Amino acid sequence: MHTRRPALLTDHYELTMVSAALRDGTAHRRCVFEVFSRRLPTGRRYGVVAGAARLVDLIREFRFDPADIDFLRRTGVVDEAGAAWLADYRFTGDVDGYTEGELFFPGSPILTVSGSFAECVVLETLVLSVLNHDCAVAAAAARMVTAARGRALIEMGSRRAHEEAAVAAARAAYLAGFRFTSNLAAGQRYGIPTAGTAAHAFTLLHDDERAAFASQVATLGKDTTLLVDTYDISQGIRTAIEVAGPELRAVRIDSGDLAVIAQQSRQLLDSLGATETKIIVSGDLDEYSIAALAAEPVDMYGAGTAVVTGSGAPTAGLVYKLVEVDGRPVVKRSEQKATIGGRKVAVRRHKPTGTATEEIIVPQGVPDRRPNDRLLQRSYVVDGEPVTLPTLDEAREHLRQCLISIPWEGLKLSVGDPAIPVTVVPAE
Repeated sequence: MHTRRPALLTDHYELTMVSAALRDGTAHRRCVFEVFSRRLPTGRRYGVVAGAARLVDLIREFRFDPADIDFLRRTGVVDEAGAAWLADYRFTGDVDGYTEGELFFPGSPILTVSGSFAECVVLETLVLSVLNHDCAVAAAAARMVTAARGRALIEMGSRRAHEEAAVAAARAAYLAGFRFTSNLAAGQRYGIPTAGTAAHAFTLLHDDERAAFASQVATLGKDTTLLVDTYDISQGIRTAIEVAGPELRAVRIDSGDLAVIAQQSRQLLDSLGATETKIIVSGDLDEYSIAALAAEPVDMYGAGTAVVTGSGAPTAGLVYKLVEVDGRPVVKRSEQKATIGGRKVAVRRHKPTGTATEEIIVPQGVPDRRPNDRLLQRSYVVDGEPVTLPTLDEAREHLRQCLISIPWEGLKLSVGDPAIPVTVVPAE
């Protein structure tokens, strides 16, 4: 799946710390690191956990091969002792966290990594790289799914992202509720349904629009989607129905005032007897433009750039902080970036009706569990060995249920408080 091992997908300072800790004898102290966000991106009322299963796969592959170690020695990144330690590196600790598809809020301990200092600290950059990207995409995609009000969405942002980020983004968007992706690698790796139509280039290749449509229908049949806005949209729709007949599955519109055009297109299709032909719209859509089309006769949305860039919040703002050494809480006390020491346990509190009311976090203890509380953390890796994780479809369903559980105000696209409050309480 990956062209190389991920061990060098890290920052220089990780190995600086490892080298110094090996020399002074602190490298093997038992430590706990936690991943959390101090705040949500502006305008967001929840975050979405995504990428954890990808991360587990990468941790399994996290090895330093001879070429890696030679590079690190030649460039002075590590000394001989550090090089010897890296040659034998295997993560033997534990990883626990919120399941994929879970919602998170400021302070939520969404991932906990425990083991020796050296084996945990060297994973910091990889952990944050995966989770900050995938969580950002999933949160943006979830907002678009909410805005679509049950209408289907296709993720089509591969051309706006790094080639591997595009595959990860497709996975995160599908987890969030998108129906399809245009990315074939994501379809192969993760079993995500793929879909695609045609570009304007295909129409321009032919002598006229009719010839382009006839070619596509002859190849794919009437169960296809014709792009009708290369020239005049109304004429494009007429030509599409003349060529394919009223059984044409769908037309796609990629430009213009989509609200007005969707209404006019629906009226025209109906007048031509194509009452079952669907209308797909695309063109720089985000959650706000999708919400603005809620009352229009649109059947599917194609979203690209906004999805793969987190719709204005390209990172989830997650940090990876040391909270415990040899069973002792450690605390960063700087005024702007203070942390809460100790390994934490979190539960989501609900009303009997199932509505979430609060997230409770207990450092160094066990929460006072009440009826309808749900424990949020689960095992991902135990003693270095990955455990069986939920499937992507199970994570997708979990997120759907989580979004149903939060108060309706938490689904608003406007600026406001997090969907539910987070309370940190002392251990019992």
